[in-house]
Amino acid sequence: MKILVTGGTNGMGKGVAKVLAGIDNQIHEVILLCRSKELGESTIKEIENSTMKKKMSIILCDLAKLSDVRNAINEIQSKHKFLDCIFINAGLGYAAKRVETEDGMDSHFQVNYLSQFMLTLNLLNLLENSENGGRIIFNVTKGGKILWDDMQMKNVWSYESGIHQAMVAKRMFFVKLHDLYRDVKGSKLSFIGFEISKTVWSNQINIIPVFMKIMATIMKYFGTFISIEKCGVIMSPLFTEKQEESLKKSGEFITWKKNEFIEIKEDEIILNQEMQDRLWNASLQLCKDEKTTQIAENLYNYAK
Repeated sequence: MKILVTGGTNGMGKGVAKVLAGIDNQIHEVILLCRSKELGESTIKEIENSTMKKKMSIILCDLAKLSDVRNAINEIQSKHKFLDCIFINAGLGYAAKRVETEDGMDSHFQVNYLSQFMLTLNLLNLLENSENGGRIIFNVTKGGKILWDDMQMKNVWSYESGIHQAMVAKRMFFVKLHDLYRDVKGSKLSFIGFEISKTVWSNQINIIPVFMKIMATIMKYFGTFISIEKCGVIMSPLFTEKQEESLKKSGEFITWKKNEFIEIKEDEIILNQEMQDRLWNASLQLCKDEKTTQIAENLYNYAK
């Protein structure tokens, strides 16, 4: 399997990349989409040293810049004729204050959702070329809401609200893709939302305030956290299972409990087609990218 992992140098993304690189006789090719060349190369070196896996590469992309996303799309398209899987995982966590991107958007909204919306639509053709049944796994969590009147959170901001809004947007997005592709004859693509049932111990611990570090350390002692490697082991079947099994999960919001994947009951607002369309159209307008808009229009036409 050829797998593109966004946010593959830390946290869940790194855990998934590390596990996939070392299993199944190391047949999987892992591509890390990351912002830092230095961190990307050091992550690959670390994984190679632990797994002896040599088939890894990086694509540089700062998701806070739509121009970088366009360049990354072009690079991926030029280097790869197909992808088997994408892990939509990258995201900002704790932040002390609101940061506006060069594109004029809240950084949590753009990095955690919009840039990956654009990336996904522009790579669907490579997933369609997969002989193993292309799939996209979305790292998502429950809760949250879309702030329709202040989507960029210029009036009222908190990093928690920014994270949760992006999670809702991603859940609407993957359900929308599932519904569209379900109506495309002969489609082999699946779209799955996954929530890890425990918090993953990651580099976030290095940037949060002292009082939060103390609380996190206490919680870790009581087993609230799991390692990135354990997360990778739990998630790996979603990337490697047969097409038929992946398609059964498509459109579902799932988690891992008692040694099995189980479905989480989704909020009605996520399943509301009118709200999905509203977000879809708003996202296309914010991308301001003619090619992305054309891909979206073609997808609607194919699904008719």
